[in-house]
Amino acid sequence: MTSTGSSMTDMQPSTANSKAMIVGFVLVATAGVIGMCGIAISGTALVRGIRSWMRAQQEPPSAAVKRKLAQAKAATAAGASAWQDGMATSGRH
Repeated sequence: MTSTGSSMTDMQPSTANSKAMIVGFVLVATAGVIGMCGIAISGTALVRGIRSWMRAQQEPPSAAVKRKLAQAKAATAAGASAWQDGMATSGRH
């Protein structure tokens, strides 16, 4: 049984399809480059904004963190003490 038509291995991609693939690849690559530029510009603006915000603060962030941590420890100790005192008085009834 012989076939008179061309087989699948004999088919060559048409030049129109090849050109469309090349144009598509170029467009995707161009969009990637533009996207990377946008990310770089946005990142730079974000870093500059954070730096100016930190300079405008009255106290450095590390001092604020230490102060808040001390407040949290004091609140935890006060809550634990109040809970233990409450348990001691409710157990006497």
